Amino acid sequence: MAQVRATHMFARIAPTKIRPFADMIRGKTAEDGLNALRYVPNRGARFLEKVLKSAIANAEDRGVRNPDRLKIVEARVDGGPMFKRVQPRARGMAFLIRRRSAHIHVAVDAPELG
Repeated sequence: MAQVRATHMFARIAPTKIRPFADMIRGKTAEDGLNALRYVPNRGARFLEKVLKSAIANAEDRGVRNPDRLKIVEARVDGGPMFKRVQPRARGMAFLIRRRSAHIHVAVDAPELG
């Protein structure tokens, strides 16, 4: 059983905005995962949907016959590097603004390979 992966590194969105959707599709088939993400109106779902489509295309490229029946074995969102900015506040203080980025990892299981 070979796993086929796809990643989106340095995605310009906070990882906390994508993680609920990664939890939602983990363990489902690829077709069910795409259908679940398609009707969610959030920007994080669009990022994850693109990475899932890429993982399916990678599996298809490696010779998997039924890409819709692939199982999503890994849907992980890690924190990437942050742009740090300083925002001036009252009485000479400064607050730190963290512009976060994410690394999105999706792996599908391809039983026909290996």
